[in-house]
This record gives sequence, C-alpha cells and structure tokens, in this order.
Amino acid sequence: MPLPIWSLLGGVLGAIVGSFIATCILRWPQGRSALGGRSACDGCGKTLDPVELFPLLSILVQRGKCRSCGARIDPLHWRVELACAVAGAILLALMPDIAGLGSLILAFFLIPLAILDWRHFWLPDKLTLPLAFLGLTLGQWVTDISLTGRIVGAAGGYLSLLAISLAYRRLRGREGLGLGDAKLLGALGAWFGWQSLPFLLLIASILALLTVAVSAVMHRSVSMTTRIPLGTFLCLAAVPAWLTVRLMLIPT
Repeated sequence: MPLPIWSLLGGVLGAIVGSFIATCILRWPQGRSALGGRSACDGCGKTLDPVELFPLLSILVQRGKCRSCGARIDPLHWRVELACAVAGAILLALMPDIAGLGSLILAFFLIPLAILDWRHFWLPDKLTLPLAFLGLTLGQWVTDISLTGRIVGAAGGYLSLLAISLAYRRLRGREGLGLGDAKLLGALGAWFGWQSLPFLLLIASILALLTVAVSAVMHRSVSMTTRIPLGTFLCLAAVPAWLTVRLMLIPT
C-alpha cells in the first residue's frame, strides 16, 4: 500500500481515537465515565450532532462554538484530536507495520497522561498499568529491547521513584512525589528498557527546570513549594530518551 494511504489511514484513526481521548481527559477528573451517554454541549446540554462529534470538523464548520447556544467548545477537544491525527499520520507513514501501530498505541497513552498530569497532577492507574503491560508485551516490536531489559526497566523505574518518594516523606513529613510518577516511569521502562531510565529522568528534569525558569521570567508565582507535573515531562522525554539510547549505541 502506498505511503500516502498509510498516512491518511493513520491520520483518520488518530482523529477518531483522539476524540475519545479528549472526552476521557475532560470527564475523568469530574468522576464521569467517557462511555456513559452521548456527548453533549457543556453550555446548553444539547446532544451533539455527528459533525460536532469530530472537533476538527466542528472547528471548521462552527468555529469552535455550539450550534444551538453559541457557547465556546473547550479547545482541548480539537487540540487532542489534532495531536493524535498528526501522530497517526507520521508514525504509520514512517512505519507501516506492527512497529508503527505499537508506537501509535504508545502515543495514545502518553498524550492523555501528559495532559492529565499538567492539568490535575493525576496519573490514573487506568492508563499507567495497561501502558506497563503493553510495554512488556507489545514493546518488543517497537523498541527491540530484550524482555529482560524491559522487565528490569519496569522494576527499576518504579522502585527508583518509589524509594525517592518514601525517603522524602520520611525526611520532610509530607508527600513530595506521587506514586503515579513511579508507575509511569516503570511503564516507560517496560517499553524502552532500563537503559533509557537515566535519560528519561535527566531530560524530564531539564524540561521541568526550563518550564519553571520561563514561568519565573513571565512573573508567575514560583517558589520552593511550587508543584511540578513530573509525569508530563516524563511523557515528553520518552522519545528523546529512546533516541539518545539508540544514537549512543548503548547495548539493548
């Protein structure tokens, strides 16, 4: 099949899944199921029409507003759908095989995890645990890491941040690192192996420090107690860390 066809299929698949992911991101923190009931306008409660269920179409046709009441539709919908569509188009064009599909599945997990942690400091087990399982099973076709390397990566990633969390709690008497971060690092270790763990933490830390520095320059309130969504930066560091491992020719 020609590559443009694979890219188109990946884009369509990404857009469809991205629409569902956006719904999950918005509903889960409210305690609502993404599967319960049809999607409706947050302003007037009107059930969305077929066109409105696809934010990328809705933003073009209705300019991001509800057809009935004119209320602004949360831009997260079309942004997540676009991100997933672009990921699908690129990954299946570059890898029109099981490796590309596996990479796309990984992206479908990392995108909501990054956003949920950024918005709510929350990394739900419903995402981190399946991500770890898929890394131990599907990961071999995506990253070509041995099963041993991925098992050690999963255990090492989780236990390293767990140890830091417990030590911080003992020394300071309060939570400093959520267990969701430990589970996410373990899940990433299950995909990319133990070799990637130092680079994941290093790149994520650099991204976090840059974000704090930019916030300080923009005169936003930043202090020693400012919470940092480490999970978001771990998600952003995943691909760079893996590429670093490959470019440095570290044995896998």
